[in-house]
Amino acid sequence: MSRAALERRLSAVAGFDDPRLDLEQYPTPADLAAHLVHLADVQGDLAGRTVVDLGTGTGMLALGAATRAPARVVGLDRDRGALAVARENERRIDPAVGVAWVCGDATRPPLDLGDATVVMNPPFGAQRGNAHADRAFLSTAADLGAVSYSIHNAGSREFVESFAADEGGEVTHAFRAALTLSRQFDHQTSDREVLDAEAFRIVWTP
Repeated sequence: MSRAALERRLSAVAGFDDPRLDLEQYPTPADLAAHLVHLADVQGDLAGRTVVDLGTGTGMLALGAATRAPARVVGLDRDRGALAVARENERRIDPAVGVAWVCGDATRPPLDLGDATVVMNPPFGAQRGNAHADRAFLSTAADLGAVSYSIHNAGSREFVESFAADEGGEVTHAFRAALTLSRQFDHQTSDREVLDAEAFRIVWTP
């Protein structure tokens, strides 16, 4: 399946029924998810591997990975409501590999995932009390994964590269991205907003 075909397929993924601002529950756009999953596939990081989506939300990245012949896929999120939508999305997308939807803290995974490929769109830490939230997700990725793919706020490259180096990892790919968001919270002043973001592939050394 081409990247464009994957984007079309993922465009059917529904977002949050009742998004929580404290968890920064913004949906991952289908085009960005397809880009990230396509890169992971080309790099040989999906087929035959365990893939875990930390903070999966309604399942966009997990479902994208499940179309690429992984050994298994785990979508982990603390919000049971979001996971209920993710299960509905799985029925809608019908990937070749089923997804195990697990309720739990993505920064303290409640199961042994071994040497996994991690995909994630962690909270950027923009809300009060969420400062450096993406750091905790990266720390979990370092513990779990041989490789991770993650989306961060624009201007995060220096931080991500420094964090990876401190944990024995290396950023091998980085690219700019745009998060196109529809209005879902009161503080948003327009019906449609585009946020600048960056995405990274990190190889972690055990």
